[in-house]
Amino acid sequence: MTTELKSADIGMIQRLIPHRYPFLLVDRVEDIDGYQSATGIKNVTMNEPHFQGHFPGQPIMPGVTIVEAMAQTAAVMVGVALDLADKNLLVYFMAIDKCKFRRMVVPGDVLKLNLKTTRGKPGGKVWKFAGVAEVDSEMACEVEFTAMMDLPTT
Repeated sequence: MTTELKSADIGMIQRLIPHRYPFLLVDRVEDIDGYQSATGIKNVTMNEPHFQGHFPGQPIMPGVTIVEAMAQTAAVMVGVALDLADKNLLVYFMAIDKCKFRRMVVPGDVLKLNLKTTRGKPGGKVWKFAGVAEVDSEMACEVEFTAMMDLPTT
């Protein structure tokens, strides 16, 4: 059986997760294969607020924002797969494990966020993901993380 790959543009992303500027860190999610895998795209630009102080004269995307971008990609992937648009999905980190940074991410880079689900199923609250962030096919960050998917009842 062939799975139809899906994508989410910025409009759909905003319908799935509550993040907004300056903390919305993914511009598009592509190749969504159910809730199994997806690729987020983050266009890194100089006018992002963290570059004013991290670091003046040598702007580097903070590692924690790379990990957050991967988490947002995972939330969008699950949201698309489970048809959660406009349903107030909230996602909370529970653990961040095996996180390693391999290269700097700077303005002008296109960050590809490759995510795979390692544990989780429809109806479940606790999910685990493995992610690799790349720039020009070069690994920038790898991480495993656990998140709680929460659909408010209101």
